[in-house]
Amino acid sequence: MKKLLLPIGLLFALVLSAQDIYVQCGSIVDVESGKILSEKTIVVSGNKIKSIQNGFVSGSENDEVIDLKNKTVLPGLIDLHVHIESESSPKVYMNRFVLNEADVAFNSTVYAKRTLMAGFTTVRDLGGSGVNIALRNAIDKGVVVGPRIYTAGKALATTGGHADPTNGMKKSLMGDPGPKEGVVNSPEDGKKAVRQRYKEGADVIKITATGGVLSVAKSGQNPQFTIEEIKAITATAKDYGMLTAAHAHGDEGMQRAIKGGIKTIEHGTKMSEETMELMKEYNSYLVPTITAGKEVAEKAEIEGYFPEIIAQKAREIGPLIQNTFKKAYKKGVPIAFGTDAGVFPHGLNAKEFGYMVEVGMSEIDALKSATVTNADLLGMKDELGQIKEGFLADIIAVEENPLKNVTTLENVVFVMKNGVVYKN
Repeated sequence: MKKLLLPIGLLFALVLSAQDIYVQCGSIVDVESGKILSEKTIVVSGNKIKSIQNGFVSGSENDEVIDLKNKTVLPGLIDLHVHIESESSPKVYMNRFVLNEADVAFNSTVYAKRTLMAGFTTVRDLGGSGVNIALRNAIDKGVVVGPRIYTAGKALATTGGHADPTNGMKKSLMGDPGPKEGVVNSPEDGKKAVRQRYKEGADVIKITATGGVLSVAKSGQNPQFTIEEIKAITATAKDYGMLTAAHAHGDEGMQRAIKGGIKTIEHGTKMSEETMELMKEYNSYLVPTITAGKEVAEKAEIEGYFPEIIAQKAREIGPLIQNTFKKAYKKGVPIAFGTDAGVFPHGLNAKEFGYMVEVGMSEIDALKSATVTNADLLGMKDELGQIKEGFLADIIAVEENPLKNVTTLENVVFVMKNGVVYKN
């Protein structure tokens, strides 16, 4: 039989491709059990965790060793509420008229990298111009450095509601945006808007069930969708396999969203105890975004930072979010981790952990909300959110044990996503 001779370059490439990475860990947080596992080695092959071995193992001479013997290691964090295209500033309202799509795209790459370096290897983007879809694709292709993105594309609003893209414009510029632009005024509009998002490549659907703080509109909490419209949206989203989320500050809008089939309620500021019970009944999740609430309340006191119509809402609504979260958690409402990053600087997402723990959430529950819970909501419970054999190799490290000092998560020193090291 004739021997197959491989060119030396191809042989070398095959050897390199077989290389594994041995991550020697002083301790690992097992988020599912809440236990700390000491002196383990995570073996990474390609983009997945091949095995977890006892002690500090080095593999063969062809394998790479990463020394995290003095660190605490945990799975990459997941933030279910970011706006990756933009970042808060006094210029943000003018930017709608002066920034081109290319400007937004270039800025978004900076925010994406900062988010990944902060240890958030996966995010759900809940609304932008559509650049977020292109950014997701560029990250997936390795063109841009950033977290794995599940995006809503353009959020859905009603005419004049929070996320109507023409709010605050003069009449000659307002026009009459419809489902294509993400503006819904009937159940049929809702179906078409979902299908348009699907066509454009969105992964999830986000509606603005009530007024909002940062839109140039009067109310920050009035209900803005009928329950019939919401049911049409969620039923269509289900047909297309899309997770649904609802921005909501006011209680009536939340109740309509929950009864209408929305899975995650974002902010939940003025949630009543009745609504909390409803969330438990329907297994809807609260995504608190405490950091954003604190940020808008603080910025509202800076003269000229926000238009006055927004500053008034920020002063009223911002300070309430943390206390609502405290009540909801104690009541047993399911909690998913989300920050609204973009309302505050990207990369500071982990501050949310401190605010959650500050009002009574246990450190392990806070960590679970940003790992196993969020992975499950994204339909990735068998691939993300844990350091486990067969899971994607999303691994981060911090200096201290976050179950004793959760603020250590604000200083991530090592980041691996999909088996690639981005920070060490």
